[in-house]
Amino acid sequence: MSAMDQDTGMFKVQQTIGSVLCCKCGVPMPPNAANMCVNCLRSEVDITEGLQKSIQIFYCPECGCYLQPPKTWIKAQWESKELLTFCIKRLKNLNKVKLKNAEFVWTEPHSKRIKVKLTVQAEVLNGAVLEQSYPVEYTVRDNLCESCSRFQANPDQWVASVQLRQHVSHRRTFFYLEQLILRHDAASRAIRIQQVDQGIDFFFGNKSHANSFIEFLRKVVPIEYRQDQQLVSHDVKSSLYNYKYTYSVKICPICREDLICLPSKVASGLGNLGPLVVCTKVSDNITILDPRTLRCAFLDARQYFRSGFRSALTSRQLVKYFVFDVEAPVGEATVGGQKYALSYVQIARESDIGKMFYVQTHLGHILKSGDQALGYDIYSANVNDDEMEKYRLSVKNGLPEAILIKKCYDEQRERKKGKPRAFTTKKLPMEMDESRGARVDPEKMENEYEEFLRDLEENPELRFNISLYKNKDYQESETASMTDGEGAPTVPIEELLAELELSEEEEEGNDEEDMDE
Repeated sequence: MSAMDQDTGMFKVQQTIGSVLCCKCGVPMPPNAANMCVNCLRSEVDITEGLQKSIQIFYCPECGCYLQPPKTWIKAQWESKELLTFCIKRLKNLNKVKLKNAEFVWTEPHSKRIKVKLTVQAEVLNGAVLEQSYPVEYTVRDNLCESCSRFQANPDQWVASVQLRQHVSHRRTFFYLEQLILRHDAASRAIRIQQVDQGIDFFFGNKSHANSFIEFLRKVVPIEYRQDQQLVSHDVKSSLYNYKYTYSVKICPICREDLICLPSKVASGLGNLGPLVVCTKVSDNITILDPRTLRCAFLDARQYFRSGFRSALTSRQLVKYFVFDVEAPVGEATVGGQKYALSYVQIARESDIGKMFYVQTHLGHILKSGDQALGYDIYSANVNDDEMEKYRLSVKNGLPEAILIKKCYDEQRERKKGKPRAFTTKKLPMEMDESRGARVDPEKMENEYEEFLRDLEENPELRFNISLYKNKDYQESETASMTDGEGAPTVPIEELLAELELSEEEEEGNDEEDMDE
């Protein structure tokens, strides 16, 4: 008795748990809701019914990874915590019971079998809780993962190749197309990617994979392509033919910011547009804008390749101008989400600041006195374009002296020279083609890539369909905006993605949580 019971003089009976007889076999047992002993309850109810007892898993013998469907490969050592978590996640209908314990049952490593003993609990007759253990056997099948298969693939084993070309003097289109391919994972089935002069070659192990890739290209850039095939082998008895397929894909040579003089038939078909127009966007359609009237038009791949006109002047021929005066806008328009304002401006070339020009521009909404702009010097340009010469002779007042294309931020960027950007991009695993004697100038490639990054900063619409990632080396300065004034355009931090990197401690913590579930 306790001290309190002794003080009160009361006698307290010690409670004991009674026993009852099992309704099946009559064995004494502690009472439960089913009134059955454990052996009889197990003979009546099997809580593991409907649960998987055997399953097949795929293992890459080269890198030691296991396939987590649909296409994720997880690296795990033999009888490790990661492998146990992977095996449990592969089981279906396990949420019908409560998992209490899981452990490996020893098997020979060369037997291609993994056995796991699981202990589960479930509620059975009249609310009684039954605990039961059962083994699960995993059959291991060897299968190379995509990266190992691509690494071991023989270059002569490809079935279809896509030769992507654009006949221009720069690679900015391919830089942008590379980011689109990475964003949509369009080249994941390519066994090899090779960079060549004026293009990229993609090699596939299946013809259907090449066709899917071409369909993706048709949705993002204006292209035309031709298919050729070469007989590799032929079985006379079974009439089986093995071919290698080659797709020659040509990208439209018109690029963003190019100046175009439309042929008379094309201009009349577009409602007498232009004919001097500026290309403002290239996607599956080509968007062209008349900078003096703010009228626009769209050309798809079929319409363009039917006429096949070229650019009169390209972005390589842009000239820097100083802006001295900007009049109030006389008209506004929005083309493809981009706003434009028609204004008259007074400008002068950087190389000849004494010669003033008074021209129209579609950049009246962003230009102001004292700014710098990039444009085409039509006044002194030697243009080798027949349509331009025809238009020059037909116009009474002559051609405009200059056409401005975009605002220039060279002075603002010079202040931040040498500092890392807030964002970075990923790249395709490409190899250089040295067999054809192609020479790639590293300095030229670096300058073109720098121009591509500047385009991403200046044009929000251009980076809408691609993925940009945070740069680990970037440190935001609080005093930069105060000292620089109106700085060059940058990519907002909110638009950047963070690459997922888990430390070993975090991975172990996640595995323990998965085990508890």
